[in-house]
Amino acid sequence: MSLTIALNEHQVHCQEHETVLDALLREKIDIPYGCRQGACQSCMVRSLEGEPPVEAQNGLKDVLRDQNYFLACLCYPEHDMTISLASTEDRFTKAMVIDKQLLNAETLLLTVECQNSMDYYAGQFVNLKRDDGLIRSYSISNSRRHARRLSFHIRRLSGGRFSEWAHEELAVGDNIEVSDPQGLCYYLPNDLDQNLLLIGTGSGLAPLAGIIEEALHHGHRGDIHLFHGSQGVSGLYWIEEMQQLALEYKNFYYTPCVSRGEALIGISKGRANDVAISKLPNLKSWRIYLCGHPDMVNQTKRQAYLNGANLKDIYADAFHVASTTLD
Repeated sequence: MSLTIALNEHQVHCQEHETVLDALLREKIDIPYGCRQGACQSCMVRSLEGEPPVEAQNGLKDVLRDQNYFLACLCYPEHDMTISLASTEDRFTKAMVIDKQLLNAETLLLTVECQNSMDYYAGQFVNLKRDDGLIRSYSISNSRRHARRLSFHIRRLSGGRFSEWAHEELAVGDNIEVSDPQGLCYYLPNDLDQNLLLIGTGSGLAPLAGIIEEALHHGHRGDIHLFHGSQGVSGLYWIEEMQQLALEYKNFYYTPCVSRGEALIGISKGRANDVAISKLPNLKSWRIYLCGHPDMVNQTKRQAYLNGANLKDIYADAFHVASTTLD
């Protein structure tokens, strides 16, 4: 007995004891693959109708399993399947700007309302596109409870075509296009007792704020530690809001950090990742979220791993908030 695997315009018959990858390759359908043993994860695809076999998700992070991603080389289908290799980044919906506020001298809080409800997770990012087709990526800063309204922290970068336009020209009432959400750095309420460590620099606070809001909304019981860093005090924002949150929730801890200049009372001196690791040297069984400059993210991944964190519990997308290059 054979089952049907639908991929775009292709209909492939998968024979008994044949993997999805074998069936696709037999029909000469181009699909990335490498080891054929589930280690490299090159052949990862997504089931669009129903859950894939559990065995086909071995080694994948929980956020991938939750979205029905699986490894074609490990998948012996149990029913007909419709799968996808396509990225979501080219699908856009229209939205209208409904609010603009400055968080500090260089960071804009931009809020838009989409025509349709967006199916996203706190911590994901989208592409914003203006009328001339210029596109930039920004993280969503609010939780899933806001199905149509999305907020972003847009840092003005000198010479940045999009960020300077957003700060100076984009107005309330203007239209902008928003892509489908992307990224795997988000919160799932699958272990409410797990301790969480969140480290962000600059406008990298945006996705972390959404993750914290989502976690607290679900009644997360483990400790939640946020370290937000900037070169100087002027680069920080939402200090009072985060301090108030720490007063309201006994399991939430907030540490603002500055790497240069004088640190005021209540602000730690040093890079956010270094301060975090020094205060929390044992990260065994912790879940960790990182957003900021790629160098900070990569360094902190190594630090966290050496301090006991499991690599599958460290979340940081390929998209990072740029801090030294034009947007």
